[in-house]
Amino acid sequence: MKFGDHLNERVFSPWRHYYVQYDYLKHELKRRQLSEFGWTGEDEEEFAHILETELDKVYDFVTAKLAEVEARINYCEKTLRITTSSPTTASTSQRQMVDDTLTEALFDVNDLAKFTRLNHTAFLKIIKKHDKWTDYRLHENFVPKMRENPLDKQRFDVPIVYISALHDICRGTRTPSPYAQDNNEDDGVFQRATAKYWVHPDNVTEVKAILMLHLPVYIFGKDTTTKMDIKETDSAISSVYMDNPQFELYEGRLQRDQGAEAIRIRWYGDMKSNPLFIERKTHHAPWTDDFRSLKERFPLNVDEVPAYLAGTPYKGKQQNMFVANGVQDSIKNKNLKSTLRVFYNRTAFQIPKDQRVRVSLDTDLTFIKENNKSYWRRPDVGVDYPFPYLEEDEVLRFPYAVLETKVQTHLGQAMPDWLSRLVESHLVHEVPRFSKYLHGASILYKDKIPLLPWWHSELAADILKPRDTEFGLSRSASFKPLMDGQYLFKSAMATEHKRIRVASMRGKQDGSTSDSSSSTDKRTLISSWSPQKQKYHQITLGQSVDTDDHNVNNINKKGRALVPQSTTVINTASRKRGGFIAKWQEQFQQHVMKQNSATNGGVIPLRKVKVEPKVFFANERTFISWLQFCGLLLMVALNLLNFGDGAAKIAGSIFICIAALVALYALYRFEKRAWMINRRIAGRYDDLWGPIVLCILLVGALIVNFYLQFGR
Repeated sequence: MKFGDHLNERVFSPWRHYYVQYDYLKHELKRRQLSEFGWTGEDEEEFAHILETELDKVYDFVTAKLAEVEARINYCEKTLRITTSSPTTASTSQRQMVDDTLTEALFDVNDLAKFTRLNHTAFLKIIKKHDKWTDYRLHENFVPKMRENPLDKQRFDVPIVYISALHDICRGTRTPSPYAQDNNEDDGVFQRATAKYWVHPDNVTEVKAILMLHLPVYIFGKDTTTKMDIKETDSAISSVYMDNPQFELYEGRLQRDQGAEAIRIRWYGDMKSNPLFIERKTHHAPWTDDFRSLKERFPLNVDEVPAYLAGTPYKGKQQNMFVANGVQDSIKNKNLKSTLRVFYNRTAFQIPKDQRVRVSLDTDLTFIKENNKSYWRRPDVGVDYPFPYLEEDEVLRFPYAVLETKVQTHLGQAMPDWLSRLVESHLVHEVPRFSKYLHGASILYKDKIPLLPWWHSELAADILKPRDTEFGLSRSASFKPLMDGQYLFKSAMATEHKRIRVASMRGKQDGSTSDSSSSTDKRTLISSWSPQKQKYHQITLGQSVDTDDHNVNNINKKGRALVPQSTTVINTASRKRGGFIAKWQEQFQQHVMKQNSATNGGVIPLRKVKVEPKVFFANERTFISWLQFCGLLLMVALNLLNFGDGAAKIAGSIFICIAALVALYALYRFEKRAWMINRRIAGRYDDLWGPIVLCILLVGALIVNFYLQFGR
């Protein structure tokens, strides 16, 4: 698709007049270049002036919208201060109103981020066309002007942090967790089950907004409730990874050897006020009893790092002595030096002092070579992304953001349902076992490293997927905010939900009318939702309805169940309607009841099964093993045909036929298993009859051979 068509498809209609006039600029470029006099110096000046005018228009609009969002945030903050100082009955409704206002501001920030990125790309595209079609070079002259009005550096992290902090106050999520003491941020040991995903730059702000609606934003060492205490550099994280010239730690982490280590020096922000951390990550193999990713760390002052790396004993807290001595031994025995610096801006989402569920999103990911000639880190590199002063062979800028989920499964914590739907949506692209250090080292030191990570081929693929479900942030035809395809009438929903609870309690006390009243109230709640949700209700909901939005059985456009988590009883009216929907619904209900009976009444959610690459490789190895046997059998058959007598030639012909049949059968089994794997079909992957039939054929061929040789 041409960029002009791409731009027209993604234009936000209320802001249409503030986008760069890409088609007009392209038309002017062609018209002037194909004119009678060609592209002249006067054309160059006029075209540059038009570009500057368009840039000022876009930049002024972005600045004005950010100021508008900030004004709304200030208003919400003042309102919350009043309601907090004098709590009354009316303060609850005011908090709900503030929560709705903040949500609308969050949608505006998401739309503004897409607007900024789209216009920035349009300017770069038109400059590239100009330099290609004319003899002038506008890139060298116009890009510095773009840096004066930096569309690519418009940061939306700070407004998101403010909105997140005020959201927490509205919803009361700052209540201390019962796990606060067991999982304090100061602990030096972290045991987590992690998963990593790539996020396209077009989806970064939307992913942040979705995460913020469920988890508060957390900045290390900062209180997000105080505005003046938050700076853009607070999200910067720098890590210096250590390795030896043989890249021993790199190979151990890549091959996932038992006890493989990763040692790094990490600091937050610009290093002036925050302490450093010496960290060690240890991998344990699946066959061990201690199978989990283990991260250990301890703080250290900046001026103490050179002496510590040189071997000076650690003199800190006694509880950190074991880790500090272990890291020092590894540095000495393996001759580790500073090898690679990894920089990124991190937005972390976590309930304060509760690390059971933690999600982080890393943007502006950059890999930089460390020279380790005079110091443990390069003093000429700070936190000023994109580091334009570095040579191209010393820096690598990663094109995507990295989403990482961390769940403490050893505490019995499972991944929340909303997070499961996010990682299965079109917004992210899963890359199992992605490592920042492995990726940066494999490219910047590719001449010294023989083994490369498997995800290098993923960089050539387009991870920007089309929206196939209603999950995420969107706008209605009237440009109202939609979350997962639903209108955000939270105040009305909360009031209705409260009324239903009261009616349900009265129904329980009444006894005889409890079922009917509860059913009526639930149907009332469903009818108060948007028409789209009401359509889903007509298709999938019967007499038993769950009022929780996460437990409602949704169906997408293709008729597939998205999140079936509650048992649905088929309505009599739906049976009377007949047709495909009623028939499909009855079959689905029978399937769910069958699964429930097989699990003693438990419901099995229909989740997408993730298939690791090793499953495909195992299928391929099995196919190659069968072909090796066929090749051996074919070699024996050819020898019998070429050098044997009449009986031997008959036996050779039989062996050739067996080899051909086995090869065709192996190809059939390979294709069938690949088809089952690609479609996540739960079935038998072993081969019951193939080996038996092969043994019978071989024994039969041997009997025929003996009969021809000795039976005559």
